Amino acid sequence: RISEKATMLQETTGELVLEVDRDANKIEIKKAVEVAFGKKVASVRTANYDGKLKRQRRADAGRTAHWKKAYIKLANGETLDLV
Repeated sequence: RISEKATMLQETTGELVLEVDRDANKIEIKKAVEVAFGKKVASVRTANYDGKLKRQRRADAGRTAHWKKAYIKLANGETLDLV
């Protein structure tokens, strides 16, 4: 999920914003990014989002999936361009 806010955050502060597995913790996310991209990670912040309630018909309701977002700050001097 790439948004305008995430793109602006990457341009201004150099933080990456990625959707990650809900069960992943900060240590696992840090290790995965360092292995996948070969960059040193300074810090990881996470946010959990509940799925939205969606209605098909009057009585038929369901939910979209819950998801987790990670804000990943790279170490000084490290850059990564995903776009």
